[in-house]
Amino acid sequence: MKSTQLKLRILAVTSAFLFATALAHAATVTGTVTDKTTNKPAAGDPIVLVDVQAGMGEVAKATTDSKGHYALVEPGSGPYLVRVTHQGAGYFIAAPDGPTPADITVYDVAPKVQGVFIEADVMELETANDQLKVTERFFVHNTSTPPTTQWSAKSFQVVLPADAVIDGVGGQRPNGLPTSIKMDPDGPKGHFAFNFPIQPDDGDKDTLFQLAYHLPYSSGKFNFKTQVTLPADNVAVLLPKSMTFTPTSGDAFKNVPEDPSVQTFVLKNATPSKAVEFTVSGTGSIPREQQNAAAGQQPGMGGGGTDATSAAPGPSSTPGGGIGTPIGTPDPLTKYKWWILGAIGLVFAAAAAYFLRKPAGAETIATVPAGGALPYPAFSSPAAKNSQLLNALKEEMFALESEKINGTIDPEEYARAKAALEIVLKRALNRK
Repeated sequence: MKSTQLKLRILAVTSAFLFATALAHAATVTGTVTDKTTNKPAAGDPIVLVDVQAGMGEVAKATTDSKGHYALVEPGSGPYLVRVTHQGAGYFIAAPDGPTPADITVYDVAPKVQGVFIEADVMELETANDQLKVTERFFVHNTSTPPTTQWSAKSFQVVLPADAVIDGVGGQRPNGLPTSIKMDPDGPKGHFAFNFPIQPDDGDKDTLFQLAYHLPYSSGKFNFKTQVTLPADNVAVLLPKSMTFTPTSGDAFKNVPEDPSVQTFVLKNATPSKAVEFTVSGTGSIPREQQNAAAGQQPGMGGGGTDATSAAPGPSSTPGGGIGTPIGTPDPLTKYKWWILGAIGLVFAAAAAYFLRKPAGAETIATVPAGGALPYPAFSSPAAKNSQLLNALKEEMFALESEKINGTIDPEEYARAKAALEIVLKRALNRK
């Protein structure tokens, strides 16, 4: 009897010691959530601590108080993300190490807000195997006052040629990482809509949408008839010197002879009420050697130089200000040129995740651009490359969880995508 009591006392003391030790090592993440639309604390918003290494599982929950404050206890060493949901839209940051406050900015949400416009719709064209390959990027500003996130199932709409076959879709928030995103058919053939938030600009950083698609081109000629869905300061078409560009609707496309290896044509002040029409013919690929040689110095998507976390120069945040350089002066696309021409596009991990999330049996199109350049920017070291890969995977897993919460992904696809991402994520973490 005494022996049993002694064992129980030892067990109780040991458990108390282990519990106290766990508490001693547990860190608390604290911060304040501020609603920048109202410039007031965001009270009553749900906060979740997400364990990146555990399949984005929710390991702690809280709710902001009347002053927007919250506290979450980390059960281990992480890494973790902190996610706040405000008016149905998710915002997140990486949980900081140490006592640094994890403050988060949110915005009120509306389906349509004033001050959203396209600064540049940039189309890069080249040919291969009787196909016309197109990479199209939309630089979208949100200069709303007060700042408000535009978000709905149709946050941003695009019109593509009816014969377009989609190869990949991506997006990037003003201060986020590139990730694959959801795009749905929206009425007539070739019309699509993005279920992706257009957050207010962060300084000169805006929202980017990217599409890769191909078109039949056995005749060696294609007539484009498309339109912008928002006022666009610039519509630009880039193509090899060996191809021919002909406006077919009297649109005032101007040739911008800035780069000797690539043709650039720019149309100013496009409106949704008027179709954009032009014809391309001939064959060719955009040369890769020049931009590959400069890859160590030029910005990639969301990164500049050898710093994988710094942002590329972004467009002006002035409403209607456009790129700002008149035709005939230096190339108005200079600030985008190197990573546009380099077809850097989405980070490799995000692109891979996109194809992992395609239904079983769906056709997979190679995402390595002509010339063999991988679609991620140059890095100063393998460690920096792995860090960017890890961040992209975190963003992709967060996007996946958001789709689950919003009910925009079926359970089977969610399970398949989550399992695949977990495998890649664990491999990346093991290389840290």
